Amino acid sequence: MVKQTMKAVVVRAPMQFAVEEAPVPQCSEKGFLLKVVACGLCGSDLRTLHSGHRKVTFPWIIGHEICGDVIQVGSQYQGPWEVGERLAVGPNAYCGVCDFCRDGRYEFCENRVEIAQKWLGGLAEVIAIPEACVRLGTIHRLPEGLDPVYAAISEPISSVVNSQEQGRVGLGDTVMIIGSGPVGCAQVSLARARGADRIFIADIVDERLRLAEPFGPDAIINAARTDLVEEARRLTGGKGPDVVITATPAPIAVVQAVQMARKTGRILVFGGLPKDDSKPGVDMNIVHYNALHLIGINGFGPRHQRQALQLLASGRIPGDKLVSHRFPLAEFEKGAKMALEGKVLKAVFLP
Repeated sequence: MVKQTMKAVVVRAPMQFAVEEAPVPQCSEKGFLLKVVACGLCGSDLRTLHSGHRKVTFPWIIGHEICGDVIQVGSQYQGPWEVGERLAVGPNAYCGVCDFCRDGRYEFCENRVEIAQKWLGGLAEVIAIPEACVRLGTIHRLPEGLDPVYAAISEPISSVVNSQEQGRVGLGDTVMIIGSGPVGCAQVSLARARGADRIFIADIVDERLRLAEPFGPDAIINAARTDLVEEARRLTGGKGPDVVITATPAPIAVVQAVQMARKTGRILVFGGLPKDDSKPGVDMNIVHYNALHLIGINGFGPRHQRQALQLLASGRIPGDKLVSHRFPLAEFEKGAKMALEGKVLKAVFLP
């Protein structure tokens, strides 16, 4: 028997959120209920907490980096997972009928919808997984021995996997990563796993750069104290990096990436820019004459999450270094405040 109420993070307005008693969601006929074991706090969650979200109507339960146990299935459920199984659940549900889905390129689905936007999220004791996610979502059993806390963060790692796949990061590459948050740090580890020769990371905050040290970049650069483009050129003998990844929403990063990239280099625009500052003045003559490849990165497909879980299980992406803080769900306000102040690398909450 599933209990009637649960603890959940309820956001009532920007910067108005708390752990409250909420109704346990109902199990749909073709879906299932998941007892949440761990839920990560994403950068997009922080933006929603701070400023709201165009696809979220308050009051709302956020959280889309989820790991949990199946506790109930619907009367017409036909999925492959059974009660008692532990699953990593990403937020995406793909339509399956658009041109991209029919080509198996789910990350470009034209009708993608997400948990924590269309459906209530996972910063709660229980979450209802809808039929759309059962039919064509991002749900995977955990590799043997993988800590559920690390499985929960497979969602952002999946986007990192997609980005380096699209950017063809590989043997011998020199890679510059601008932004040393959890995504930037994961980019360091994945570039190393894919065979990159030298990897640099830059940020403008010393505290964030210190958090990047355990990931072993070949150079750590404070872009507030040095000319990042000149330093990138110096480190590469004047040629510039083969790959530049902008793991930050700062518009200047895209400008710097174009200025520093090696001829024929690949620039992975990972961080979305503020909607009121999304035209940073890139010199397209540099793109033209240096034959640069500008690659926008957004989302991931089921295969990317499967790879992310394997990378976390093998330690090639070190979950223990990425997850800097674990909090009980009851301490969400404390953990969220620390994250909003930039005092954590990655926070995961345990209901």
